[in-house]
Amino acid sequence: MFDLILGASLVVRAVLIALALASISSWAVILLKYRELSRAEDDTRRFLEAYIGGPLEAAYEVARDRVASPMAAIFRVGFEELSSRDPRPAGERVEGVIRRLEWVRTEEVHRLERGLSFLATVGSSAPFVGLFGTVVGIMNSFTDIGISGSASLAVVAPGIAEALVATAVGLFAAIPAVIAYNYSSARLTHIGDRLDVFHSEFGEALRERAARAV
Repeated sequence: MFDLILGASLVVRAVLIALALASISSWAVILLKYRELSRAEDDTRRFLEAYIGGPLEAAYEVARDRVASPMAAIFRVGFEELSSRDPRPAGERVEGVIRRLEWVRTEEVHRLERGLSFLATVGSSAPFVGLFGTVVGIMNSFTDIGISGSASLAVVAPGIAEALVATAVGLFAAIPAVIAYNYSSARLTHIGDRLDVFHSEFGEALRERAARAV
C-alpha cells in the first residue's frame, strides 16, 4: 500500500493527502462531539435530579455548575430573568421570559450541532473525491498502455491498483464520518425532544410562580 502511494501520480497523491486530512479532522470532530454530548447528557441528568427533587432555588445552584447542559442553561436564564427587578406586571414578565427561553433553546441546540455539518460533508464527498483519484489513476494507466504499446497485466495492474487505493482511502474517510453523524444526530434529536418538554413544563412552572406572587 505504501509503495503504491509513493508511486502514484501527483494528482492522485494530492487526492490521497486531502482525504487523509479530512479523515484526521473528522476523527477529531467525532471525539469532540462524543465528549461534548456525553457531558451535556450527564450534566442534564444531574440538573434534573435537583430540579425535580427540590425548590427552584436549589436547582439554580446546581444549574450554575452544569454549564454543559442545555437544559440547565435554559433554566438559568429563566430563573435569573424572573428574579431581576422589572416594573412590568408579573404575568407580562413571565410571558417575556418564556419567549426569551425559546431563543436560548435554539442557541443551545445550534451549539450542540456544531461540527455535524463537517461530518456530513466528509461522509458525502469523500467517496467522490476518492473516485476522482481512481479515474485519474485509470487514465494514467491507459496512457502508460499507449506509450508502451502493451496491454499486459504487468503494465496495467500497477496503475489500476494505484487508482483503487484512492477509492479505498475515500471510503475509509467517509464510513466513520457517516456513522458518527447518524449517531450524533440521533442523540441530538433525543436531547431536543427533552428540551421541548422541559421548556413547556418550566414555562408552566413560571406562570404558576407568578400567579402565586400576585
